[in-house]
Amino acid sequence: MTGGVAASGGAGAPGGGTAPGVTVDALGPFVEPSVWDARTIALAVIGTLFFLVPYNLTMYGINDVFDYESDLRNPRKGGVEGALLDKRLHRATILASTVLPIPFVVALLVIGGLDAWPSWIVLAVSLFAVVAYSAPGMRFKERPFLDSITSSTHFVSPAVYGLALAGAQIDGKLLALLAAFFLWGMASHAFGAVQDIVADREGGIGSIATVIGAKATVRLAFAAYLLGGALLLATDWPGPLAAILVLPYAANVAPFWNVTEADAETANRGWKRFLWLNFVTGFLVTMLLIWFAAVRTVS
Repeated sequence: MTGGVAASGGAGAPGGGTAPGVTVDALGPFVEPSVWDARTIALAVIGTLFFLVPYNLTMYGINDVFDYESDLRNPRKGGVEGALLDKRLHRATILASTVLPIPFVVALLVIGGLDAWPSWIVLAVSLFAVVAYSAPGMRFKERPFLDSITSSTHFVSPAVYGLALAGAQIDGKLLALLAAFFLWGMASHAFGAVQDIVADREGGIGSIATVIGAKATVRLAFAAYLLGGALLLATDWPGPLAAILVLPYAANVAPFWNVTEADAETANRGWKRFLWLNFVTGFLVTMLLIWFAAVRTVS
């Protein structure tokens, strides 16, 4: 890509709820040496801080407040798989979720400038997805298929924002990379929904898993992981190496290939492995990104 800040990162918790295993999200800026100016450094620092803290706070804060009643009935909440936010903190959480992002967003828009107007659109879509996922009146998380699409948008939109801010040239290889990332996000969210099928149906809550069933959802997630890996083979070197990192995710869901509706909760074992996989994969993807940046700099 040419000029500016090229960012890659993600945010969001597939399946909903605040999960510490996936909230340590990173917007990893890679800046070409020729453009290390004050504007670029400011955008890199502000953008990284924004997607690490206010973005996640808004997403998970809104979710934890408006999911409070259903979380009370969910035995998985209160640990690594999701927080149970004390009701006394709800008002303060909503206030912080609303106010804290504002100075960051204003700074990004002002410093980015009018020339970066496509990034404004991406940022607007990203923030809309964050709110729409859990906020009353929209609750995209309860709209089958739209739930997985919105969740994946949480992951991919920070990367798209960084690319738009940098004025990156969009080509087939970059689209393949973003599509692979999006498929990973959708697959992860869909698989996360399998474990809650029984509870969601009893509570009248819709999801991709409640509509197509446990077995079909697992198989869809498996296929999406592999398709995402195949798309990574079309990216610039060392991007194709990332295709290997998809295989553990596919292997993780494979044991539930024939899971029944009655046994859907057993998919929680795979979900717990998924959380740990993210730590390892996140580290390896970061190493690949640094390698990619080094290759681009030398060339």
